[in-house]
Amino acid sequence: MSEEIEVREIAKLARLKLTEEEIKKFKKDLQEVKKQFDEIDKIEVKERPCFQPVELKNVVRKDKVKRGFSVEDTFSNTEHREKNFFKGPKV
Repeated sequence: MSEEIEVREIAKLARLKLTEEEIKKFKKDLQEVKKQFDEIDKIEVKERPCFQPVELKNVVRKDKVKRGFSVEDTFSNTEHREKNFFKGPKV
């Protein structure tokens, strides 16, 4: 596949509209990037990929039962109350 066609394909995938000048410019840049990736592809790796370099552990605590507010305490600072609910504006 020619470099110009590759640039057009990448632009299409990225939803970019490139002019002919931009295609020529990016063709040179893409060739350089492709050379770098070709070098990386030559490296032989025997280890399995490590997706999480630091081991994750869940830190949990025991639940403590606490006494909640009474209904009267809950509504003590509001005048917007209807039965045991907060009353808000009509939407």
